[in-house]
Amino acid sequence: MAAAAANGAGGGGGVPRPTNPMVTPLLTDLYQFTMAYAYWKAGKHLDRAVFDLYFRKNPFGGEFTIFGGLEECIRFIANFKLTDTEIIFLRSAMPTCEDGFFEYLSSIDCSDVAVYAIPEGSVVFPKVPLMIIEGPVAVIQLLETPFLSLVNYASLVTTNAARHRLVAGKPKNLLEFGLRRAQGPDGGISASRYCYMGGFDATRTLASSDGSNKCEDFVSLVQNWLARIKDAGSLRGTFRETNLSELAAFTSYALAFPNSFLALVDTYDVMRSGVPNFCAVALALNDMGYKAAGIRLDSGDLAYLSVETRKFFRAIEEEFGFIGFGKMNITASNDLNEETIDALNKQGHEVDAFGIGTYLVTCYAQAALGCVFKLVEINKQPRIKLSEDVTKVSIPCKKRCYRLFGKEGYPLVDIMTGEDEPAPKVGERLLCRHPFNESKRAYVVPQHVEELLKSRCMGYLDRMRPDHMRRLNPTPYKVSVSAKLYDFIHFLWLNEAPVGELQ
Repeated sequence: MAAAAANGAGGGGGVPRPTNPMVTPLLTDLYQFTMAYAYWKAGKHLDRAVFDLYFRKNPFGGEFTIFGGLEECIRFIANFKLTDTEIIFLRSAMPTCEDGFFEYLSSIDCSDVAVYAIPEGSVVFPKVPLMIIEGPVAVIQLLETPFLSLVNYASLVTTNAARHRLVAGKPKNLLEFGLRRAQGPDGGISASRYCYMGGFDATRTLASSDGSNKCEDFVSLVQNWLARIKDAGSLRGTFRETNLSELAAFTSYALAFPNSFLALVDTYDVMRSGVPNFCAVALALNDMGYKAAGIRLDSGDLAYLSVETRKFFRAIEEEFGFIGFGKMNITASNDLNEETIDALNKQGHEVDAFGIGTYLVTCYAQAALGCVFKLVEINKQPRIKLSEDVTKVSIPCKKRCYRLFGKEGYPLVDIMTGEDEPAPKVGERLLCRHPFNESKRAYVVPQHVEELLKSRCMGYLDRMRPDHMRRLNPTPYKVSVSAKLYDFIHFLWLNEAPVGELQ
């Protein structure tokens, strides 16, 4: 697909593209190269610029976000270098540009770029820069789209995973099942990484047999155990004849994976066939010196079926003296999300682990986070973006950001200050102001001060006040600016905004 034309640039013709778009500076919009050309043409390409990368609103109707994607951004700039093939392609995409510009592009890297960032995995909030990027303006311009691409989805899916962890609770295992539903293989691979950062335990568990058991002996053991389960007084009447093809499938799979046998028990009938067949195979594995991993429920009334299955397991333990069988793992799947897990919690269930796919990796409840990349300073001169929509007004100048903690150990507010302002001090009263609402202000006496931008997910969530983290009607977390920065923002705003004339 040819590059889209922008600002008069032409199409790409038949010039071949680079083969790996994930590690190339061409992971961007053509617009960024036309902007870089404009800077170069005006002799401004080496001007020192500072950009903020931040977002304006927390996702999923919540009041917190988890920052992800920093490591990939750092890796991107560490390997930033246009190849000869890429320069040839850019020449074809921008045929009206002078040769000197392409010579400049072939010489640049990110050795003169400085990145200040909040640690990846931190709880973050709107308006506070996740990253401050400083360097030659033309080079930084080329980083805008790749950085937004790398941070937007990573932060969104990490936050989604953290929200699922909060609603499921700490004791439950969370398994990411999303690859087959993800937006392509890149989305699936990224989701696995960032779901783990957001508090998930694993994706899929793989294991292999050591080949030590004999097939015919094992089959006999399984059949014997199934007969004993059927004859057991405490279980009599619970089920009739189980499905023998299901039993054969369980037996075959257990032979291949005796140390990690986990059976999907809802193919025919969970309680009349799947669970007793699983128990027969699990008991036979135990006789052979192995231990089954458990079952998975993928349809039906998960709360009811998990409770009934747990009763069955406990009856097996009591009937046959199999210590610990009553605690056999029960995993549930089937298009789970925050709402269904919350509903299961309210109904009461015996699920030990949740396998979550579609709603997790596709971030079904919200398609994008909406990070932005804004110029805030150039050659030490502050810059501000003005808008009739006050939420889109940027906070000018290079900043420092702090998190202030109260007496109970919870964070109270994030505050941004000018780069040259003194840092907030423990025990000293500080005026914190909403950047755009004059009436919203408060004094804070911090008991602990943490600088956010430096050159951490479930552990950090534990430090947050619970009402900020709850799923329904969470309390908004406060983000503020210092009194000095507040005055400067509004002075700059009034000086830059045009004054209308009434006629």
